[in-house]
Amino acid sequence: MEKQAPPYAVIYCRVSSQKQKTTGHGLDSQELRCRQHADSLGYKVEAVFPDDVSGGGDFMKRPGMVALLSYLDAQPHKRYVVIFDDLKRFARDTEFHIKLRRAFKVRNARIECLNFKFEDTPEGRFIETILAAQGELEREQNGRQVVQKMQARLMAGYWCFKPCVGLKFAKVEGHGKLLVRNEPLASIVEEALRGFASGRFASTTEVKRFLESQPSYPKEPDGTVHFQRVNDLLTRPIYAGYLDVPEWRIVMQPGKHEPLIDLRTWQAIQDRLKGPPKAPVRKDLSEDFPLRGFVLCDCCGRPMTAGWSTGRNRRFPYYFCQTKGCDERGRSVRKEKIKADFVEILEGMEPSRELFLLVYEMLSDQWNRRLSLANESAEAAKAELRKIDGKVEQLMNRIVRSDSETLVAAYENQIKKLEQERRLLKERSAPSAGPHKEFKETYRTAMEFLANPCKLWASPHIRDKRIVLRLAFSSGLPYSRKRGYRTGEIVKNSLPFRALGFISNRKEGLVELSGIEPLTSCMPCKRSPS
Repeated sequence: MEKQAPPYAVIYCRVSSQKQKTTGHGLDSQELRCRQHADSLGYKVEAVFPDDVSGGGDFMKRPGMVALLSYLDAQPHKRYVVIFDDLKRFARDTEFHIKLRRAFKVRNARIECLNFKFEDTPEGRFIETILAAQGELEREQNGRQVVQKMQARLMAGYWCFKPCVGLKFAKVEGHGKLLVRNEPLASIVEEALRGFASGRFASTTEVKRFLESQPSYPKEPDGTVHFQRVNDLLTRPIYAGYLDVPEWRIVMQPGKHEPLIDLRTWQAIQDRLKGPPKAPVRKDLSEDFPLRGFVLCDCCGRPMTAGWSTGRNRRFPYYFCQTKGCDERGRSVRKEKIKADFVEILEGMEPSRELFLLVYEMLSDQWNRRLSLANESAEAAKAELRKIDGKVEQLMNRIVRSDSETLVAAYENQIKKLEQERRLLKERSAPSAGPHKEFKETYRTAMEFLANPCKLWASPHIRDKRIVLRLAFSSGLPYSRKRGYRTGEIVKNSLPFRALGFISNRKEGLVELSGIEPLTSCMPCKRSPS
């Protein structure tokens, strides 16, 4: 009676990708067919083990197959039949097919396939091996075709991997799937890249903090952004409009998508990354104590620190000196006192309207000069491009005539360097090589600061307060508990306002042209007798 009892059955079904699982019905149809087979033979199905990964032929990389083998090991006293839909779902690799057959045999489990009948004969094993080899061949051919299509797509200027942060795929007429900006992440990434290139962020640590302060930027579960993610962000040329996949010999291929930054900005980022490391801004700068590290102790000249003092019912903020040997060490000053004195200084630094308009005109003239220089630079870049084209042609001719592999490799390296220089020159020679933004937008923060420093200081963001300190003062200001800020140090360290004050307080002025008589000779010392 025990021999005639129907064996227990488990079902194994597999699709090659997560997409086939979500958009198709492969797993459901396989399970239905396997259940019908089990019912027709009177098998009792105990469990179903699905897989939605390929594994590259290795069945131990498939979670469903690993769970199935563990299930058989946990119940060695039962006889099981493993049912699957097609031989290709078993293992599309000859070596792993044989290993998997052996693994089931050790566990005393029989396998049954709906589209193939296993026979324990020399002919049956031969046919089974041939079909397993055919499945392996098809898998490798499919992989090769996918790689070739992706390489061709990359050569045409289209990204075919997972989109980077700030970009997404969209169907564009005439292009198919094309990378486009993914807001608001695109603006965040662009600000991080331009900020590091311009020096606004002095180090990758400051870029990391900036990204962590953006609520919509993807982070780790603990709310941080790994340094590797930051480094990837700063080094990917895709943000400059170029595709780079060295393992497929795709090196700085111009892309069809709209870049977030130009190539010159990306190159400036790479130059800064290769340069000497810089210490980041202190992490303990917070909204509570924006003057920490800027206010100096009047006694020792070292930066004062800050902290909270716990009282009976609440906490109180203080600034104090911690320098060893200082007479003022440990003596605190209320935060409200230092803050009020500093706001009073900013209120006294507000320039007159006439002086503000003068500065506005000066910056506008400088902007127009920058546009003129950009046009001249574009013409010079075109001339350099012609020279580089000639050098590349010479090197190509040398490669054709050379039989030495060493010389050919050296010539190819020179051509790669020239190609990189050519890309930079092309951007310089383009009509859009000038400023990216309008004058008002570019100098908006600076003009708002000059017009009213207190307005920018009142911003809730710590970075705006730090901008005020950088723009208004060349170094920290000494502060005395009894006398407050030093007046002489304020005048000495307030860089832009000292320059503006020099302009506004000068006694001499421009003489009208009508008040100057013409010279009577080429000698400048002689004038008319009258």
